[in-house]
Amino acid sequence: MIATPPTTELSLRQRYLATRQVSESLCSPLLIEDYQTQVCPEASPPKWHLAHVTWFFETFLLRPHHPGYQTQFPGFDVLFNSYYESIGKFHPRNQRGHLARPAVEEVYRYRREVDNAMAALFDRLERTPDDRVLSFIELGIQHEQQHQELLCMDIKANFSVNPLKPAYRTDLPRRTVAAVASAQWHEQAAGLYEIGHDGSGFAYDNESPRHRVYLPAYRVANRLVTNGEYLEFIAAGAYRQATCWLSDGWAHIRRHDWQHPLYWEPDGAGGWLEMTLGGWRALDLHAPVCHVSYYEAEAFARWAGERLPTEAELEVVLAQQPLHGNFFDRGYLHPQPADPDGQWFGDLWTWTGSAYLPYPGFRPLAGSAGEYNGKFMCNQMVLRGGSCATSLNHLRASYRNFFYPHDRWPFCGIRLAADL
Repeated sequence: MIATPPTTELSLRQRYLATRQVSESLCSPLLIEDYQTQVCPEASPPKWHLAHVTWFFETFLLRPHHPGYQTQFPGFDVLFNSYYESIGKFHPRNQRGHLARPAVEEVYRYRREVDNAMAALFDRLERTPDDRVLSFIELGIQHEQQHQELLCMDIKANFSVNPLKPAYRTDLPRRTVAAVASAQWHEQAAGLYEIGHDGSGFAYDNESPRHRVYLPAYRVANRLVTNGEYLEFIAAGAYRQATCWLSDGWAHIRRHDWQHPLYWEPDGAGGWLEMTLGGWRALDLHAPVCHVSYYEAEAFARWAGERLPTEAELEVVLAQQPLHGNFFDRGYLHPQPADPDGQWFGDLWTWTGSAYLPYPGFRPLAGSAGEYNGKFMCNQMVLRGGSCATSLNHLRASYRNFFYPHDRWPFCGIRLAADL
């Protein structure tokens, strides 16, 4: 288990150091060859993640706010800029796996140099606090936590294509149950509700401003759809029936010959195996179905006679639930069967039926940081609730994650909803 300390118990400096250590702990099981693998454009090499989050602190904090800072790693500003047009040039995302240099050892030296410079910046801030700089450090910590989840996703993708079937870690625990309870419905009355960040603690700009929405009466399932339930969808021939699918989804699954979720394969005896960060395992019928696209989630909901919740509907319900679940901190790194009292946070990000769009009155952050979220508000769908690879102290009910409707490599699953 890799611990992520509660936000309220540590100073900003301590949280910075703890977050930086988590990233390196995540990479400690890797062989040197694993650091450079990139099997698809979405999944960046671990080496790139380690350097990019360091570039973020260097670019947004050290260069503008640490007098006299000079990098010892020229060229990294291009290699490890992700997509910030206002900062300058960046290396194409789909070619990050081509970068045999810099060496992994040099990336770790880069991290040490930036950490040392950040220590000096913290010293200066303790003498002369600057709220704007402190808020950017917080953003950098949250950004690195996002990349820790991406590391889990990308390492899994990179390992999954290897015919030797390696495991990222052979010591990952798992929880088995004899059965899971039938999904229960949380019913919500029609009314005017407020959604969006309430102003307490950290939030990304896309969670604001808080605003009112009218919601007709609806109901939401208290747990995620299971592998066993999804197998019924497959057995019913849904992947061969156009009537189950949105037009774009049907075209996509035919073009790519999808017949089942990502990381599944037949076991040769009538059952299924599933790729996990603990290696290939027998499919657990009671665990939530994982690594399905929005297209598959929407098709399953349609086939089941229900629908996906909107992001507003789900936020209203999540705000009523305690913030606990199977997060990164528990160390499973895989979704687990629902507890008897339900499954609201953690395990898997839940696809919603809502397009990723700005809230009424949204304003991106000033300067280059405004590219963090706002420019992606097109052609993507919102997901809610966190996953088994999300740190507990990184999440809240108003958190808006977003991916393209065809994406399957995130830790994403299905929760059903319906009108009342």
